[in-house]
Amino acid sequence: MPTRWHVAQDEGDWLARALAYVGAAEAGALAGQADFAVCLAGGTTPERLYRALAEEPHDWGRWQVWYGDERCLPAGHPGRNATLAEAAWLGRVAIPAANVHPIPAELGARAGAEAYGRALAGSGDFDLVLLGLGEDGHTASLFPGRDRGEAGPDVLAVYDAAKPPPERVSLSARRLSAARRVLFLVAGAGKREAVAAWRRGETIPAAAIRPAAGVDVLIDQSAYGEQA
Repeated sequence: MPTRWHVAQDEGDWLARALAYVGAAEAGALAGQADFAVCLAGGTTPERLYRALAEEPHDWGRWQVWYGDERCLPAGHPGRNATLAEAAWLGRVAIPAANVHPIPAELGARAGAEAYGRALAGSGDFDLVLLGLGEDGHTASLFPGRDRGEAGPDVLAVYDAAKPPPERVSLSARRLSAARRVLFLVAGAGKREAVAAWRRGETIPAAAIRPAAGVDVLIDQSAYGEQA
């Protein structure tokens, strides 16, 4: 389960590589099956990719869109990951509404986790999981010192997130690892300490995502640190 580091030369190179990765994942999936199942990350770094995807032609009718985590805020709240993705991308392309599966976190952590677990049941492995990286090493809503869900249910109710709001719903590390491809999108000097800890082999939450094929980390030079 290797971790492959891909250090971009600049912002344009980072975005071009991200788009190419998604395109390859889509083509590989749709060559052998009806749908392309992708799980989305929140945050400003993935948003750069989402805005660029909205400008590209894709076989949108065959995409199935899921989410890695969500804040327990009202539906449509600007702090929700689904709201960001809808504004930057999903609301601008012809993805059928029935193919987009937001987490019902407005129900609260427990009820939202239970409902999303039911929605995911029988859906199979993801073709692509997109993830971000927090300055503390968290990914999705899996924070240091908290349950990462390396065993157990697909979806976790989170009550004590290290960042507000404290209540969230997150896919577990085990469910996020059930993927053919996993791409971490990382940028900015603020991520450098977490990246260094990950590269040293420390057990940060992001390192708990361990699909059989390993993970790819697309990172800019400021986050990677040393000259690549």
